[in-house]
Amino acid sequence: MHDSTYTQAAVEQIAAGFFVLDRDAHILSCNRFIVEHSGRSEASLLGLTLHEAFPEVDSPQWRAMLEKVWKTGNPLQTVWHEQPYLILLDRVRGVPMLQASLLYRFEHEGQHLFGLAIFDNSRAAKNNPSLEEALLALKNKHIELHTLSEQLKMANRQLLQSEKMAAIGQLAAGVAHEINNPVGFVASNLKTLVGYVRQLLELVDQMNEWGGTELEQMKQRYDYDFIREDINGLLAESAEGVDRVKKIIGALRDFSHSGDETFAHADLHEGIESTLKVVNNEIKYKADVVREFGPVPSVECIAAQINQVVMNLLVNAAHAIENFGRIVIRTGVEHDQAFIEIEDNGCGIPTELQRQIFDPFFTTKPVGKGTGLGLALSFNIIEKHNGHISLRSAPGKGSCFRINLPLLQPHARTRSSP
Repeated sequence: MHDSTYTQAAVEQIAAGFFVLDRDAHILSCNRFIVEHSGRSEASLLGLTLHEAFPEVDSPQWRAMLEKVWKTGNPLQTVWHEQPYLILLDRVRGVPMLQASLLYRFEHEGQHLFGLAIFDNSRAAKNNPSLEEALLALKNKHIELHTLSEQLKMANRQLLQSEKMAAIGQLAAGVAHEINNPVGFVASNLKTLVGYVRQLLELVDQMNEWGGTELEQMKQRYDYDFIREDINGLLAESAEGVDRVKKIIGALRDFSHSGDETFAHADLHEGIESTLKVVNNEIKYKADVVREFGPVPSVECIAAQINQVVMNLLVNAAHAIENFGRIVIRTGVEHDQAFIEIEDNGCGIPTELQRQIFDPFFTTKPVGKGTGLGLALSFNIIEKHNGHISLRSAPGKGSCFRINLPLLQPHARTRSSP
């Protein structure tokens, strides 16, 4: 057995924790003691920095220790009464383990690395209930602060996402405005061109009645008969293309409503149609869209926000369909509430995950394919509209999201976008 193998076997058996860290404190290796007492697998720890894996380590004292050991090469030791724990390693009873630690620098295969050893000094608390109680209180306080920190990060990310959506809305409105001007004069010029071409064709036809060998030869050389037949089709297709661009611009402007931050009466069907134009490229290759619109009066809402919710649900529906499927949009009124249903025949959502779908950052999509914020933001928007969003789904049978919105908001209640 090689010397390093002996050493590794001994490290795995000893009642102490060991980490190997690189210059930036990324975890390169840890022993079984760390895995057993942290409740984390080695695979989940490797590659993370120590403070990413154990946030309690991220302190000025720890960073100062790292720098001092790296620069001087001299090891540094902490004892339990100076720092009761370096990282939260729990004993069976859940009380943080009293620790002494040793941080040192060593060289391996030409690379300078950190070694961090953590020793259990919990016997010091065995006959000291006050110390044990203080440690447990310290742990609980740490967990509470960590939870608050995560909630703050979550709120900050949601705020950033909301600001991002608002910025996208403003950008869309600005782009639509800028494009609208050149498209306007292109459309106008195209109409004039159609008139000119018709006049030229009439002129050539009239000249044809005058006869003449040279004119007939030129018509044959340039395949006049084909050009005359094709030019009308080209002009008609160009006019249709410009008209489609104008409709897309209108949809962008209707979708963004970047200046609207208060409740106003809006036509839900117009908003849905505008949103469908905006997300057309996401849907047209994945599903046929079926409209089952019922009579719905104007609804008091922030139209841009409701459009955002509809967009999120439509895109999610398209992503849930593996090959090519069907998306049904239903609307109607029940009692004093309007409803919108978006139903797909995609993969569906497992029952055990349905309670989590509106949680921030929860997503069933692969890593890099989704933020997990779309449904959470949608939930917040509908909640701020005094409405309700719900789900019916079964694996393999698709999903149906239903939005209920009051036709009228409570009196004297206005809000800005979330």
